[in-house]
Amino acid sequence: MLLVRILLVLVSSYSGFLFTLNSDLPIEQPVKSIVGIGIGLVLSLLIIAFEVKLRNVPFKNLISGLAGLIIGLIVSMALTNAFSPFVSSGGAERRIYLLIYCFFVYLGMTLAYRKAEHTDFSKYLPSFISKGAEENYKILDTSVIIDGRIYDICETDFLEGILIVPQFVLRELQHIADSSDSLKRNRGRRGLDVLNKLQKLNQIEVRVIDQDFPKIAEVDAKLVALGKEMKAKILTNDFNLNKVAELQGVSVLNINLLANALKPVVLPGEIMSVYLLKEGKELGQAVAYLDDGTMVVVDNAREYLGSNIDVAVTSVLQTTAGRMIFARLKESGGESESSGRMRAETNR
Repeated sequence: MLLVRILLVLVSSYSGFLFTLNSDLPIEQPVKSIVGIGIGLVLSLLIIAFEVKLRNVPFKNLISGLAGLIIGLIVSMALTNAFSPFVSSGGAERRIYLLIYCFFVYLGMTLAYRKAEHTDFSKYLPSFISKGAEENYKILDTSVIIDGRIYDICETDFLEGILIVPQFVLRELQHIADSSDSLKRNRGRRGLDVLNKLQKLNQIEVRVIDQDFPKIAEVDAKLVALGKEMKAKILTNDFNLNKVAELQGVSVLNINLLANALKPVVLPGEIMSVYLLKEGKELGQAVAYLDDGTMVVVDNAREYLGSNIDVAVTSVLQTTAGRMIFARLKESGGESESSGRMRAETNR
């Protein structure tokens, strides 16, 4: 893009130089050449600025604006051709025709551009929409990038499609990485490292897009709007974003829900060995944790804190925050094995 812009500036400046060189401007030749080069340079810079401004315009708005331009030109040509036999030719006629063209072109472009927000192009361009849908876009939010597990999922080749990283998510990551808080700064840098590793994977494509929604302030709301526009799914582990997106009809892939679904199945009556780490909320309870972070609440086991014991599962509770396992001491011959061992050591 930089080379193309440099080429545009050079060509435009040279064209301005040639134009003024052959013109009849009442100024000296060196000044005339400088003026021509300056005009070409200014025009090229205006074109580049216009191109940069168009980057943030959604594609369907550009298509609608172009359609409005064509319709405006057609209507203007029809009107001028219809009234030309009744209007005398001359300078006044040309000025009237110019006003007609400007009015209808402006009206067509502005109306089409504004109506694009409420237009479903899938009705008129089914092949174009189906091609985009086949690409299977998945939008990454900030939380899932910082979390890092998305890299492990992509590395195992379980995730298909194209991962979309909007520029406003990158800006939020950079803002977190530049935070004065060391914890936030480390989280932001971790997210940038995860993105860098994702881009090096051969199993999946990561695409950074410039599309933004300047009228929307919150990043979560921008993600939902982008998901609706691209008909894409949002990859997240944010519970609130999950609910908001579902309410607005945007599909969500929640990493936490996937992690909960992949946890080993535990059935009532199953025996497991756990390390009792702390006291529970209820009288006599003790709490342990499995390797995947699942909390195990053991009844009447407070006296065994700081030791490994065998417990029998009594029930499993699945919540939105995760899974909890309730258990009791494993009994053998009417008493728990751990209790028997403790009693034997005492007698010895």
